[in-house]
Amino acid sequence: MDFPDVTLAIIAGGKASRLGGAPKGLLRLGGRTLLERHLALGARFADVLLVANDPAPYRSYEVRTAEDLVPGKGAPGGVHAALASSRTPWILAMAVDMPFVRAEAVRLLLDARGSSRLVCFERDGHLEPLLGAYAASLAAQWAPLLAEAPPFRKIFSALGGRTLPEGALRAVDPALESLANVNSPEDVARFALEWPLGWPPAGSGV
Repeated sequence: MDFPDVTLAIIAGGKASRLGGAPKGLLRLGGRTLLERHLALGARFADVLLVANDPAPYRSYEVRTAEDLVPGKGAPGGVHAALASSRTPWILAMAVDMPFVRAEAVRLLLDARGSSRLVCFERDGHLEPLLGAYAASLAAQWAPLLAEAPPFRKIFSALGGRTLPEGALRAVDPALESLANVNSPEDVARFALEWPLGWPPAGSGV
């Protein structure tokens, strides 16, 4: 085990409206679902947690699940649920729709923690919080911030987060593949993914 103090928190709470509601974790790449690919990485961690407001599509997987404690807050709400449900001092939050996260990028993040309680990459001036390291002790401070439905940058600023520059990630992932995510049918085609069985639904327009 590489990270005995860290829970891998797979964030799968989005509605995937641009994908017709398809469960993103069940998209397939190389014969495995995206969730299976993340679970394989989970062997490096003390625990694995799936944050999903609709866990039904993932019931066949032996993984602990949690739902948002503060509904309707998007990705910040998903991270809060992971923090509140963590059994370890740290979580590594990872979006379920990131097909190509490299172990080297994960290690870079977790090695950068130091005295910071939040660490994520920054690309083109934008935070990439769904590949980020968070101290579980932040849960109590995180909850009241959700009342305003703030963007991640405001949360990071309020809680003293640290960002790693794009160049640091390029040193281990030159094409920044670790930050790629699936938001649209075009992304499904571009990344050569396969749809889950029964998706997209006939007449969905997807």
